[in-house]
Amino acid sequence: MEIQFDIDFKESAPKYMQIIKSLLLAIGKGKLKRGDKIPSINQLSEEYLLSRDTVEKAYKHLIKDGVLISVRGKGYFINRVDIETTSRILLVFNKISNYKKQIYNSFVENVGRNVIVDLHIHHSNINIFNNLIKNSLGEYDYYVIMPHFYENEEEAVKILNLIPAEKLILLDKDILENSPTKHSAVYQNFEKDILHALNEAIDLLQVYKKLILIFPTLIPYPKEIIKGFRLFCIQHQFEHEIMYETDENITVLKDAAYVIIEETDLVNLIKKCHEQQLVVGKDVGIISYNETPLKEILLDGITTISTDHDQMGKSAARLVMQNQTESIKNPFTLIRRKSL
Repeated sequence: MEIQFDIDFKESAPKYMQIIKSLLLAIGKGKLKRGDKIPSINQLSEEYLLSRDTVEKAYKHLIKDGVLISVRGKGYFINRVDIETTSRILLVFNKISNYKKQIYNSFVENVGRNVIVDLHIHHSNINIFNNLIKNSLGEYDYYVIMPHFYENEEEAVKILNLIPAEKLILLDKDILENSPTKHSAVYQNFEKDILHALNEAIDLLQVYKKLILIFPTLIPYPKEIIKGFRLFCIQHQFEHEIMYETDENITVLKDAAYVIIEETDLVNLIKKCHEQQLVVGKDVGIISYNETPLKEILLDGITTISTDHDQMGKSAARLVMQNQTESIKNPFTLIRRKSL
């Protein structure tokens, strides 16, 4: 039996969602018709080296929507072909990371199974971004974009203004906040967020003599984080320092609290604490940027300051599904654990 699926497993989308998307596209293109038999769960899992549970999850969703029907002893058949794709969405991230994957998965899970989502990465490269947007104008119902540009923001604004405002949703950072266009955004306020979160931890931070922000240079992050950190330290008269990298030569200061952006720097700092026999949470404080499940258990718990990545994806999906124009400040919180 010829399998009518076209699945790109290099994508970060959940594999069961890719199966659903592929089958709906095949129906939409007329490759599958009502009454056509499709591969069994075992056949599809073997063909694409998938777990049986993944294929079964996709088929259950399709049966629930009436797209498939299961005939006992015979297999799975196309039951409906009157499938309308409600929207085509261009989703553009600046990079792929664990946090971005959380946002992507949440967005795809909540935007609806009949929606086609194309994911692209611009790597904060203005030329890549320019070509991507200009070549896709008029092709999508919504453009959901993370506009993290650290050297060409003015040019990025001009490119974004090519997109009809009612079709544009900015994600994570709103670089059009002063624009008169009525676009949507689900954003962080990087300067105010870190200021507010550190203020929530003031009772824990006061036991330390110095605060140190380790801010990466190789991987770009919003410099508003530095502004918020400095403002907090000035307001509370903390001795403070900005470090731009960690390596095997770093000396960890006793009675200092470190705010760490990148996980590689977090690992380097913890290693050095062990080498210098410094106890994290007692001799040295650590606050890590961006919550992950690993930080909940590492060293009996790493204190984090983080936006809610899952909620960001949900909010963006709601704007699409309800066809709303809204500017939404995404939640940002301090999670207290033993590292501080």
